[in-house]
Amino acid sequence: MTATETASRRNGVDTATLFATLDAVKAQPEIARFQFRATNRWISGTHNRGTINSFYGAGQENTRPADFTFDADHPPVLVGGDNGPTPAEHLLHALAACLTSGLANIAAARGIDLEEVTSTVEGDINLLGILGLDPEVRNGYEAIRVTFHVKGDAEAERLKALVEQSRNRSAVYDVITHGVPVSIDVATA
Repeated sequence: MTATETASRRNGVDTATLFATLDAVKAQPEIARFQFRATNRWISGTHNRGTINSFYGAGQENTRPADFTFDADHPPVLVGGDNGPTPAEHLLHALAACLTSGLANIAAARGIDLEEVTSTVEGDINLLGILGLDPEVRNGYEAIRVTFHVKGDAEAERLKALVEQSRNRSAVYDVITHGVPVSIDVATA
C-alpha cells in the first residue's frame, strides 16, 4: 500500500506547501531563522521530564496547541527507575526521526511513493568515561550506526539516494558529526 493520498500529497507530505515554503524562504531568507526550545524538570533520582511547546520561526513566535512531554531516566542497572529512555537513547531517536522526516520530504519532492521506511540506530558507549573512571575514554558515543530499510516505487539506487540526501540535510546528523557550541549558565536560589 502506498502513502500517496492526492496529487498534492505524497507520502503524507503536502508537496504544494513544501514547495511554497522553499519559494518563500528563497524570496525572504530572514524567515529561515528558527529557535527551538525545551524545558526540563528533575523529578527524582535520574528521572526528569522535558516539555516542548513554543518556538520562534518564520519571523514570529509560535505556540503549539498542547505541550509535548517526555520522560528520561536510567535503567535500574544504572541506578535509575526506568521511567523513560536514557538521554543518550533520546539522541538516537532524534537522529532516526530527523533522517526519516527528511527522507519522506525528499521522496515526496522527487515524486517517489514510499511504501515503508524503518530504521535501526545503535550507539556504542563506554561508561568508564561517564563515570569518570578513565580520562582517556570519552563520555559520549564512540560510534553510531544507522540502518535503513526503504521500500518504494523507485529502483534501489534512487531509494538509497533519498537516505544520502536526508543525511546531507539532517540538522541532527550535522550536530552529532560536527558539534555545536553549547553554553551553560547556572542560576541558584
